[in-house]
Amino acid sequence: MVDILGGRHLVTCKGATVEAEAALQNKVVALYFAAARCAPSRDFTPLLCDFYTALVAEARRPAPFEVVFVSADGSSQEMLAFMRELHGAWLALPFHDPYRQTLMFPSDWLLVQRPIRFSHGLLQLSGGFLSFHCPQDRARHGSVPGIPRECVCELRKRYNVTAIPKLVIVKQNGEVITNKGRKQIRERGLACFQDWVEAADIFQNFSV
Repeated sequence: MVDILGGRHLVTCKGATVEAEAALQNKVVALYFAAARCAPSRDFTPLLCDFYTALVAEARRPAPFEVVFVSADGSSQEMLAFMRELHGAWLALPFHDPYRQTLMFPSDWLLVQRPIRFSHGLLQLSGGFLSFHCPQDRARHGSVPGIPRECVCELRKRYNVTAIPKLVIVKQNGEVITNKGRKQIRERGLACFQDWVEAADIFQNFSV
């Protein structure tokens, strides 16, 4: 992941900045795509927090693991409030970082953060996502006022994230270990981390 985020800065829930390269060196990195207004995100985040705390914050020898939150929130204030309310002591891509909000959307999904009224009624789907199933619909509604089509995260595109929450586990070079991190944590708990660290081929000297 250092290869992808090298030269960039990450932020903590207290607003401090750190160099991504130093913070992520020789670690398994979990990219956490989520948003405060997404109910599944709010449901999973405390579980991820417990997982992170056991591996890193309270471990006798911290595991080589770091979470990088990639926010889908509507504002930097909303993002920071979400981090301070439910997140662990991990890092986040700054709200205004180009990697968080650039490029055209790669599929028929458009991120929405509020109800939108179309000619056929009011639409708001769980998790903050509105699905347009055909190119005509996407073309017709792709320019909803206040939701520019460009505001789709570059990292979402790279890792084909079409719904949140999503936990993508990656190696130092950005290669995906698994895009089912959320499911694995729910089903296997801490046991799944050993598989991740072995796949990442990094130095191991930690205890849980």
